[in-house]
Amino acid sequence: MNEAAATRRLVLQAVDEWSERGWLRRLDAAFARFVADLCPAAEGPALLAVALLANVEGQGHACIVLDEVFTERDRLLGWGDDALRALARTMDALPSGSDAWAEALGRCDAVDVGAVEGRRPLVLHGKTLYLRRYWTHERRVAADVARRCRSLDTVDEAGARRWLDRLFPVGDGPAAPVDWQKIACAMVLRGRFTIVTGGPGTGKTWTAARCLALLFAMADDPASLRVALAAPTGKAAARLRQSIEAALDSLRASLGDAFPLGDLAARVGPARTLHALLGTRPGTRRFRHDAADPLDVDVVVVDEASMIQVEMMDALLAALPATTRVVLLGDKDQLASVEAGAVLGELCRDAEAGRYRPETLRYVEAVCGERLPDELADPAGSALAQRIVVLRRSQRFDGDIGALAKAVNLGDADEADRVFATRTGGSARRVLAASPSTVTELASRGYRDYLDLVRRRAGGDHDAWVSDVLRAFEGFRVLCAVRDGEWGVRAVNDAIRARLAEDRRVAADGEWYEGRPVLVTRNDAALGVHNGDVGVVLRCAPDDGLRACFVDGGGFRSVGVGRLDQVESAFAMTVHKAQGSEFDHTVLVLPPRPSPVATRELVYTGITRARSAFTLVAADRDAMTAAIARSTRRASGLFGFVEEDDAPPC
Repeated sequence: MNEAAATRRLVLQAVDEWSERGWLRRLDAAFARFVADLCPAAEGPALLAVALLANVEGQGHACIVLDEVFTERDRLLGWGDDALRALARTMDALPSGSDAWAEALGRCDAVDVGAVEGRRPLVLHGKTLYLRRYWTHERRVAADVARRCRSLDTVDEAGARRWLDRLFPVGDGPAAPVDWQKIACAMVLRGRFTIVTGGPGTGKTWTAARCLALLFAMADDPASLRVALAAPTGKAAARLRQSIEAALDSLRASLGDAFPLGDLAARVGPARTLHALLGTRPGTRRFRHDAADPLDVDVVVVDEASMIQVEMMDALLAALPATTRVVLLGDKDQLASVEAGAVLGELCRDAEAGRYRPETLRYVEAVCGERLPDELADPAGSALAQRIVVLRRSQRFDGDIGALAKAVNLGDADEADRVFATRTGGSARRVLAASPSTVTELASRGYRDYLDLVRRRAGGDHDAWVSDVLRAFEGFRVLCAVRDGEWGVRAVNDAIRARLAEDRRVAADGEWYEGRPVLVTRNDAALGVHNGDVGVVLRCAPDDGLRACFVDGGGFRSVGVGRLDQVESAFAMTVHKAQGSEFDHTVLVLPPRPSPVATRELVYTGITRARSAFTLVAADRDAMTAAIARSTRRASGLFGFVEEDDAPPC
C-alpha cells in the first residue's frame, strides 16, 4: 500500500471512530466517505479537510480556512480535549502544513480550484475550502452588495439639509456629540445599500423611521414611494412595525404642519417575515420572488439583520431590483444566524474604524452639518465602508446592564466580575447555584404577574384582557445557552412547569393548558404563524376551546391549539430564539462546564435582551469567564469578496 492510500485509509477509519464517539456528526463522516467514493484517488489530508468542513458547517461556518486547522483548531472546532488529541495524532501522520493540504485538495476530483462556475461539490479558493452552495451564495451576495455600494444618487444637498435639520434639531453648540442617527439618514438618502448598526438602545428603528420620513419628503412623487418592512422572525417583524409606527406618530406630532405628508405609518404598511416577503414555496428552499420575478418595491428596511444567514441574504438581494434602496438594521456584535453565514458581522468587520473617504466626509458635513473625527477618515476606504454607519451612543444602557454588556463585548472578564461585585444592589446580578432549582424559584416570582392575569380572566373587554396577558408575559424570561442536559432549555422548561404546577398556577398534566407559553418552531403560512413567534395559550371564552394567542401589531391573533403541531413550551428559550425580543427582567442560564455554544456573543446577546434587570445563573464564576474568552468568529470569505469587487478609492 502506497503512502497516499495509507493516509486515506487512516483518515476514513478515524472519522468513523470520531462519529461513533460523537465528536463528528454521522453526516460529517458520511460526507467524507461520499467524497472518497467520488474521488478514489483522494488523499488523507483532503478527506480530513472535507470531514472538518462538514463539521464546522453545522456550527454556522460557511467555509474552513486550512491555516486555522493548524493554528486555531480548538477555537474553530470547539471539541473537547480528548477529541483534539485524537485529531492531533491523526494530523501528525499526514503531510504537514496547510500548503500540503491545499495541494491534496487540488488533486481531488470533487474539488474545483478557484472556479466561479463548476459542478463539483467543493470549491478551494486559495487555502479556504467551501461547500459549493455556500461559495455560490457568498459570491452572489458580495457582487450584489458591491454593485449597490457603487451606485450613488445625486442628492439635493440644500434640500436634504433643510429636512434633516427639521428631523434632528441642532445639538448644543460645537461641543455636541456627533449625531450618528442624522448621518445614517443622510447615507440612506444617497445610496442603494446602507447598514445601520449599533447596540441596544442606540435607536436603530427610531433612526429608520426618520430615514423613511426623509425619503418621503425628498421624493419627486411621495404617493408612489413603495416601502417594505421585514425581519427574519415574526416576533422581530411585529416589533419593527410597532417601533416604526410609534416613531412616525411621534414625529408627526412634533413637527405638525412642518411635515405635510400625513399619516406615514399608514403609507409604510405592515412588517413581514423575510419568508413572507419573498413568498415561500412549500417543499422547496426557493421563493416566489427572485431575479426573474422581483419584488415591486422602492425601499426595503430589514431589522435584526444579524440573524440573516447567507442563503437568505442571497435570496433577498436577488429578488430586489437594482434601483431598490436596501437598509439593514442590526447589532453586529450579536449572535449570528443559526444557519451558516455571518453576513452582517462580516460586512461590518471594519465598521468601528469608519474608513470614510474625503467625498463622504464632505457630503456628511454639507447635508448634516457634522464634522467627523479625523481618526474615522481614510482616503483608501472601500465603497462598502462608505455605506455603513455605527450608532455609537446608547440611550438605554448607561447603568449596570450597559457596563456589563460593554465588558463582555470587549472580552474583559475582570471588568464583568467587577460589575457584579460592586453593584450588587443594581440592575445586574450574578447567582451561583449548584442546580437549576434557583432558576425555577426566579421563574415562580417572575411569571406571577401574567399568570395572575390568566387566572382573573376577562371582564367586559376580552381583547384587552388577552393583550394584557401577552404584555405581562413579556416582562420576564429565562434564556438558556444550550438545549440539552440539566441546564438546557428542555429540562429547565419542565422544571419551571413542575414548580408552577406545585404553586397551582398551571395544570400539572396534559400537553395543552391555559397559561402555557408556546414558541412556534416552523413557519405555517396557512395559520399565519412563523418560526420564532411566541404566544400564550388561553381559553378565549367560557365555552370556547384553548387557543394560542400571539401579538399581532397593536392587537393579537389566535389559533386553535389542535392546529398547532410545531411548537414547544417557552417558559425558557434559547438565547438564539430570543433575538429580536426584549424583556423587563432577563435570566441567563449558563451550563456548569465549558461548552462551545456558550460564547462571548451569546452572553452579550442574553444580557442585551434585558430592559431593566438582568440575572446570570451559573454553577460557578468560571462559566461566564470561559464563555467570554470564547469568541465566535465564523469562517467566511464574504468581506474579502466584497473588497475584491469594490470600486477604486476616490
